Amino acid sequence: MARLQLSKSALSREQRNLKTYQRFLPSLDLKRQQVMAERNKAAHQLVRTRQEIDVQRQAAGDTIPMMANRDVDLAGLAKVSDVRLGVENVVGTRLPALESVSVQVHDYPMMGKPFWVDSAAQILCRILELRVRAQVEERRLALLEQAVKTITQRVNLFDKVLIPQAQRNIKRIKIYLSDLETAAVVRSKISKRKRADAEGV
Repeated sequence: MARLQLSKSALSREQRNLKTYQRFLPSLDLKRQQVMAERNKAAHQLVRTRQEIDVQRQAAGDTIPMMANRDVDLAGLAKVSDVRLGVENVVGTRLPALESVSVQVHDYPMMGKPFWVDSAAQILCRILELRVRAQVEERRLALLEQAVKTITQRVNLFDKVLIPQAQRNIKRIKIYLSDLETAAVVRSKISKRKRADAEGV
């Protein structure tokens, strides 16, 4: 760490730094609050999506109990064929945004499968869409958590390290300069007295 210079130029530099830190701290803190609000929204949305998945599963079990029949093979009946993601800038954090999900239902013989397979395919499509949405929302939440952590570290750096350090440096430099000024006045008085004493002799 560089040694603190005890001079007027160092004092003005520290005062400028302190003003800069104090000017940036409120905007950083506001950004942190905004990102935390977005994180909370993302967490609530993820909870809602997971609940919707549970609702769809429950509905499948209630309306089509035959899906539990192991003799009817539903494996591969529906699969995600395409996912389109965009990028959303939320308070300076780039987040994935789900634009569309395409789910493809594989062809199956109408006579070879029970009548309820059509309803099962629709429910499976909906559950697959919701699962993709949940994955994107999990990623958004993780990125927002990281952003909150990073911004909180910056706020703490300004609030708990840089501003107090600048204030201590300013105080130290002012005391040193004040001591120098006092010593100069004392030397001046001593010198004046010596001159007066020398002239009086």
